[in-house]
Amino acid sequence: MEVSYPSQLNLGLLILRLCLGLFLAYHGYNKVFGPGGLAGTSGWFASMGMKWPKWQARLAASTEIGAGLMLAVGLLTPLAAAGVIGIMVVAIYTAHGKVGFFIFKPNQGWEYCATILLGALAVGTIGAGDWSVDNAIDFSVPGWNSLVITALLGIGGGILQMLISYRPVKAS
Repeated sequence: MEVSYPSQLNLGLLILRLCLGLFLAYHGYNKVFGPGGLAGTSGWFASMGMKWPKWQARLAASTEIGAGLMLAVGLLTPLAAAGVIGIMVVAIYTAHGKVGFFIFKPNQGWEYCATILLGALAVGTIGAGDWSVDNAIDFSVPGWNSLVITALLGIGGGILQMLISYRPVKAS
């Protein structure tokens, strides 16, 4: 079943995809090329209890850049959105969840990560719209399947990532 979107919905989806995707891609870029670079990101990950912090830093940065750019252009949107959700699940659980809700708290709460996560879930559920690579290549996931794929792969991927590599540092 082909869905045809009115222009305003397509514009809204484009704006949402571009904001979520490009902001996240730039965040990943900053992990590699920002102040402290990959070494700083690795050190931060190690301080939180991530095993193999150099590999984790590369994985996080490449997922943020790759999934972010895919979401921005609307390429394989449920998979791109799942990548964004997985990253945010890990960020909320490992870094921001213990701080509280508000981002203005010291060490930043989880509200920003949850907003990115839910925005990605919305785009993954709705689809990228007519103004996307998905539409150009005739890729679509029918019905509720896009929600299921996006949510299960995203949340499951984030949980799996933490089960494999997260060992919280005990407070001394």
